[in-house]
Amino acid sequence: MTDTKQTKTIGEHHVASELARRGWAPAMTRDGIARTDILAVMTKGDYRRLVEIQVKTATGPKFEDISWPLGSKAQDPVSTEQEYFVLVAIPDDLSLSPRNFVVPRRHLAAGAWIEHMHWLTDPTVEVGRRNAGVDRARSSLRTFEAYEDRWDLLLLDQKDAPVLLPSEFREWAQLNLVGLPAEHPWNEFLPIW
Repeated sequence: MTDTKQTKTIGEHHVASELARRGWAPAMTRDGIARTDILAVMTKGDYRRLVEIQVKTATGPKFEDISWPLGSKAQDPVSTEQEYFVLVAIPDDLSLSPRNFVVPRRHLAAGAWIEHMHWLTDPTVEVGRRNAGVDRARSSLRTFEAYEDRWDLLLLDQKDAPVLLPSEFREWAQLNLVGLPAEHPWNEFLPIW
């Protein structure tokens, strides 16, 4: 698939249908609402929960080739505890189903930053070969693999969600050359994962 508008539409409709299957009432927002593609409400008796979801969809020949552009806007600070991303991976092979990765915004911001800064400062790469800023960061499927089909995370505030990033990312986040985005809440207290 090369039509990015069509890819975006496929991802958003796919996520809306997956939410509905799980008892959420999804509503797609109009273009122009920053950081939110879908608002979803879960109600059970007196329980009511509203979440804001931003969908990022990427395609590729194989799942391991798929990566999402997660630049500066995706790494912006959290506004509410109910902000999530759903990353959708769609392989070119139509016999395979899309894969979904449900990631709290603060986890995504940290993961995208850590992956990019580690890539950017890798001492084994010849100097000058890598110079793209975080505004052009891309994250691989492997970074968010443990978040696959974790729709249950939508029932938790971000601060309560378990961190499922690769274990080495915690080590890299503590390196001066990698770190975390300036306003990220984990700068005050880095959770254990």
